[in-house]
Amino acid sequence: MPADGNGMVPAPFPAWARVTDRRRTHIERVVGLLDRWARALDVPAETHQAWLDAGQWHDALRDASVDDLRSLSADGESPEGLLHGPAAAARLVADGESRDDVLSAIRWHTVGHREWSAVGRALYMADFLEPGRRFMPVDRAYLADRVIDDFDGTFRQVLRMRLEWALREGHALRPETVALWNSVR
Repeated sequence: MPADGNGMVPAPFPAWARVTDRRRTHIERVVGLLDRWARALDVPAETHQAWLDAGQWHDALRDASVDDLRSLSADGESPEGLLHGPAAAARLVADGESRDDVLSAIRWHTVGHREWSAVGRALYMADFLEPGRRFMPVDRAYLADRVIDDFDGTFRQVLRMRLEWALREGHALRPETVALWNSVR
């Protein structure tokens, strides 16, 4: 993504990132949504940059080996699909990243967290609403457009949709997800 007049570009991928070309395309679409929303909402430059960086790094280790993810996240119990966020956050901390809102957004982007700032909430929505996903394209495009007019209401709707899907599929709800839902309903 080219720099705009404010110099807003996502941070580069770290050398330790493990992403396929397909994943990189997903990340670019997530960053694109975050950038569009940040501009339309006229968020402060520091917040805008945090949104872009969280989007750029959220799946930086999504295609790493399970053994590496378990080691980096120090988590021997969670399902494989939940390890890449905590692992990426741990690597970013080791590299000197200190923005708590960015780290929290990345760490919890798959399950949510009730203490998130707008960075985590924006990433959670962008990861779900990015236009390359094939399910419910019309509904998700509508919600992506609604973020600008009703950030909090759209966040609740996205969270509700993700909870409903998890329940339909028979997945257990994580305590963090339930606490997030209880904080916004």
